[in-house]
Amino acid sequence: MTRTGQSPRSTPEARTRASAGAGLLLLSALLTGCGAEPGEIPLSEIQADAPSTAPESPTAAASPGVVGAAAGTPAAPAHNGLIVGGEFLDAARTTSAIVTLAPDGTNWHQVTQPPDRTRDDRPDWSPDGSTIAFDRTDPRSGAARLWTVANTGDGAQQIGQLCETGTADCANEDERAPAYSPDGKQLAFSRSWGALDPADKYQVQYSDLYLMSPDGTDVQRLTFLTNDKPYSGQVSNPSWSPDGKQLTFEYRTNATGQPANSRAIYVVAADGTGLRQLTPWELRAGDRANWSPDGTQILFTTHPAGRADAPGGGIYTVHPDGTAIGALTPAPSDVFYGTAAYAPDGKSIVFAQDPAGSGADLYTMRPDGTGIARLTHDRDAWLTRPAWGTAAVPPQPDGRASAQAQSRRWEEDEELQDE
Repeated sequence: MTRTGQSPRSTPEARTRASAGAGLLLLSALLTGCGAEPGEIPLSEIQADAPSTAPESPTAAASPGVVGAAAGTPAAPAHNGLIVGGEFLDAARTTSAIVTLAPDGTNWHQVTQPPDRTRDDRPDWSPDGSTIAFDRTDPRSGAARLWTVANTGDGAQQIGQLCETGTADCANEDERAPAYSPDGKQLAFSRSWGALDPADKYQVQYSDLYLMSPDGTDVQRLTFLTNDKPYSGQVSNPSWSPDGKQLTFEYRTNATGQPANSRAIYVVAADGTGLRQLTPWELRAGDRANWSPDGTQILFTTHPAGRADAPGGGIYTVHPDGTAIGALTPAPSDVFYGTAAYAPDGKSIVFAQDPAGSGADLYTMRPDGTGIARLTHDRDAWLTRPAWGTAAVPPQPDGRASAQAQSRRWEEDEELQDE
């Protein structure tokens, strides 16, 4: 099933919600201790630098360290190209594919053709926009493997897994969430492996962050969070800083973790040093965080305890040094928020949201949380984990109605259904 061109469920018309963001709503009460390494997590093999502790009372005026272009060097113009994400192809949410669309919601295209009951998920763009890396979960084993595909849908192929070399433990191996470095020379990804917990068949012994070349060679282990404390948690969803010197990732603790059953965003240098916690456990930050193009902000999503699509979270920003956490979406929330990502030019944010419990769609907003516009109208699907790249939008097919006309037709259909 391949859909190209405009879709009647897509609308570029801005449905602006004035003051949708709460500004930079400071949460200094939650920041105490954030930036220090948790004492329960062993770092003996990571050779970490001394932790940089955040101030106890951070303010929005704090000056974050810029990790993007060198000072005084003008950044190259950024092109806002195609948005990539995952979409469920059935109402039962058993099969999902990688899809792309234009920044205005048109030019919908299904990129991958997964087998039945297979999930293609967590896509990321190569820097030049030519290739998409993603993970594919096997319906029988439940294990994921890393794949790449051209943005046209051609040449889908699996990247060789670590255990094929004979030097890694293959038991229950799972590789997910690939992320291209800014120079395109490395992929960061999460890897889980080892025996299953007798008390919890879904929990594996070890989970940490790895780096490798996009062709699957030159594999390096980057973190050792679970090395001395098996079954304590899962590492996932890495994201690179614009200069390629640091990565953020999600660390999600299990019942034996400290604290138990929580989640937070961490930062580590690309050489494995300087590991530190970025967000407080109380916020329950998760999914793939995303750096602003200038390196001054990190975008992340929070999730309440409970099921994965439970409402009540929000979208936030934080400086790379852990200060000035601020909410972009209203709180308390009665909707589900998914992964959020900056546009290449830094002037917009794309994110997933489910306001009614029927299925998540993609939206955009300004970096301050205002000007929310709905991009997609797919009630039967669940659109997930968008990433905004630089791949050029294909020309519109001749004879297609304008996106504005498509939007009006969708709204007219809504009115008829309501009647």
